[in-house]
Amino acid sequence: MAGRVKKKREQTEYFFDYTLLFVILFLLGFGLIMIYSVSSYEAYAKYNDAAYFLKKQLLSGILGLIAMIVVANIPYHFWARFSELGYLVSAILVIMVPFFGVEANGAKRWLPIPGIGLTIQPAEVAKLCMILFLANLVCSMGKLIRQPRGMIFLMLTAIPMVVLVWKLTNNLSSAIIILGISVFMIFVASPDYKLFIILGAIGSAAVGGLLYYISKLNMSDLEGFRFKRILAWMNPEAYASDVGYQTLQSLYAIGSGGVVGKGLGQSMQKLGFIPEAQNDMIFSIICEELGLFGAIIIITMFLVLLWRMMLIANNAPDLFGALLVVGVMGHIAIQVILNVAVVTNSIPNTGISLPFISYGGTSVLFLLIEMGLVLNVAKRIQLREA
Repeated sequence: MAGRVKKKREQTEYFFDYTLLFVILFLLGFGLIMIYSVSSYEAYAKYNDAAYFLKKQLLSGILGLIAMIVVANIPYHFWARFSELGYLVSAILVIMVPFFGVEANGAKRWLPIPGIGLTIQPAEVAKLCMILFLANLVCSMGKLIRQPRGMIFLMLTAIPMVVLVWKLTNNLSSAIIILGISVFMIFVASPDYKLFIILGAIGSAAVGGLLYYISKLNMSDLEGFRFKRILAWMNPEAYASDVGYQTLQSLYAIGSGGVVGKGLGQSMQKLGFIPEAQNDMIFSIICEELGLFGAIIIITMFLVLLWRMMLIANNAPDLFGALLVVGVMGHIAIQVILNVAVVTNSIPNTGISLPFISYGGTSVLFLLIEMGLVLNVAKRIQLREA
């Protein structure tokens, strides 16, 4: 019929973030390469197998990718019904550490998995469960989140897990990360920032006062290795043979790498100068072998990762999905910032791994599960075309 206007059907397509997937796989692959480069000397000396750490990390990475694919294909609302149970189970796992935990490098932070000879770190489980728990709780509270008592209640729900991880596993760095994830999620969900400004001012004043007090003391006057690390952070050269040793060796590695680095596998600091460099100090070896150029590339990849997650959070179908992505984004951002800050002596030395790159089976496994949640939320974003 002439002059008749034909209406086009509105087609609905679903979004899949290939850029995010590429960055995840790139960081995972780069991490395996660097773990082999950094740990081969120590692995051969201790286990007569240069690829010992690489094989263990590769196994965790494969398991993590399988878990990521599974989680990415299960609607993320399915996990909301298990958020309270996950919080409780993760707390029980943390409580079990002092009684059944496995000790390594003077710290008891892992639980053995019966029958398969592997271990799991409950603190990593707690990070994921805290993200799920807070995302579901914020959605359940509704308009109560707009009131100060609602925000205070949310913060108080995170405190028990933070204290358990800190005191029972002696893992202050993981406790700080869990607290940071919680504050970040509540900050994003809350429309009123006055309370956060007040808490930030009080916290900054307290930290400043503590640093001033410690700066007036001698190493012999301090009790506890964390306070000693603060004094060593202020003047690492004065404690080069003790608590400042690792920090100085890390700075030597960064400085000797220059702009383009010594070349992959050519690090000198990994030859016993930096203890277990494949863990928290792997970024310093990246700087030594690949130089400033390599360090900038890795930081850029993390920035792209965070940027993609921010886009997904902004376009998520609902608040629960947005908060899941915000929690994962906060987790990765906090760990990257703190790890780089520790390696460059911008903050006192504490054990924080570099996501996807540092050696640690439980860490990479649960990070990939978190990325599965992010990809799942991304897949639910509808793209409408006329």
